Amino acid sequence: MESQTRELDRSPNGDCWYLVRDPRSDRVLIRHQPNLPSGGQVSDTEIGAFLNSGGLGPEKQALLRLIGTLVDDSATSRPPRQETTR
Repeated sequence: MESQTRELDRSPNGDCWYLVRDPRSDRVLIRHQPNLPSGGQVSDTEIGAFLNSGGLGPEKQALLRLIGTLVDDSATSRPPRQETTR
């Protein structure tokens, strides 16, 4: 089985960031593929480490927007929870 990927961001200089899921291990990572002039060495980072690293660049903003869509989708696809009283 091949990894599932979704592009998060592509910078003007050609760097790309992907959200990657490995179906065998069920791990979800951020894959950074730098442009060829800067070496082109692909690296994978755990999501927590990616978000905790410095700055809030466009690639992190894209991941946070994607996570936000999951919350929006799930909130509209289920009826509101009813509170129970005891």
